Amino acid sequence: MKNYSSSPRLNNHSASHSTDRNSRKGFWLSVLGLRFSLRDYGFCMATLLLFCLGSLFYQLNGGPPKVLLEIRQYLGESTFVDDHGPPTPRELPFPSQVIYNRVGKCGSRTVVLLLRILAEKHQFNLVSSDIHNKTRLTKHEQVDLMRNISTIPQPFLYTRHVHFLNFTRFRIEQPVYINIIRDPINRFLSNYFFRRFGDWRGEQNHLIRTPQMKDDERYLDINVCIMENYPECSNPRLFYIVPYFCGQHPQCREPGVWAVERAKQNVIENFLLVGILEELEDVLLLLERLLPHYFSDVLTIYKSPEFWKMGNLTGTVKKHMPTIEALQVLYQRMKYEYDFYNFIRDQFHLTKKKIGLKSTSQNSAHEPDFLRELAFRTHEPLEEEEEEEEEEEDLGQEDANSWLVQP
Repeated sequence: MKNYSSSPRLNNHSASHSTDRNSRKGFWLSVLGLRFSLRDYGFCMATLLLFCLGSLFYQLNGGPPKVLLEIRQYLGESTFVDDHGPPTPRELPFPSQVIYNRVGKCGSRTVVLLLRILAEKHQFNLVSSDIHNKTRLTKHEQVDLMRNISTIPQPFLYTRHVHFLNFTRFRIEQPVYINIIRDPINRFLSNYFFRRFGDWRGEQNHLIRTPQMKDDERYLDINVCIMENYPECSNPRLFYIVPYFCGQHPQCREPGVWAVERAKQNVIENFLLVGILEELEDVLLLLERLLPHYFSDVLTIYKSPEFWKMGNLTGTVKKHMPTIEALQVLYQRMKYEYDFYNFIRDQFHLTKKKIGLKSTSQNSAHEPDFLRELAFRTHEPLEEEEEEEEEEEDLGQEDANSWLVQP
């Protein structure tokens, strides 16, 4: 019997059939592989699109959708961002950038004491510069200071003895200014005696403040200084208040109409309030009305016995009034200072009237009544111990500009 299995014809047929099957199998496998690749590609692209849309939605809405937050809260799940993400931005008051470019010997030390209490109470940043003797800056110093001020976390209140800085000149956001001035002659007299004899604080007595001052200068009679035209009692040293408002321009330091007019314009455009020390309580009331997020409850603090114990230490000692003749000479030399002071006083009273604030202090008088009033308050010099004792008794009755002073 023939063995068909070993037939060449049969073998060729079987081999051909096997090859066809393998070819068809490879074709279907390749088709299926292509179909799976397209499906995977579409799935990846759809996932990427959803991720991009979700990321965009997250950024535009400042966080995840509300529905996801509710589901997460329901499931009790949390993420690292939930537990350690950035806090909700604080809503800042307006204005949130304030500069108090305090004028020397115009009660600013008293105000700074108040601000330290208020900063802790109302949670704003108080930055008080320790630089007291550099009010005029070069262009580079101006830019550096303004940039440093602008980086203070808001809300802030920055204080320093410095002439007005024009931030907009250097394309920096202009903060709001506040300030306090006082009668120019009273300011000059307070500074004159403070340089020689200091104040009630033992740690800043006259020997520490002016160690190089010789005795003949330290004990120079104020009337001699004025009438004999000593440099300390004549211009340009008497031209002191106006440059704080005029600015850093060299001409701001020259007594004249230009500096006064520029100072007035800066007050109108850049200062929220300029008060007068003779009516300090009204100044504090206005600041509380205009800047409640900084000065709320300031008058209550100012009138508290605890604060007066601190405030009384800033009083200048051994201060007395010159003769009426010397006062008249001073008044003529300080005519530009008084032009500006009278402008500020009128603006201050106008602001009080607009707000409907009833004055708690009496208005100071114009010349010549002003000079007459000073003459009535001028007493013969007392012995040192008697003078200090009398001043201490009258601290609560004198107006604020007599004793609460700032260098």
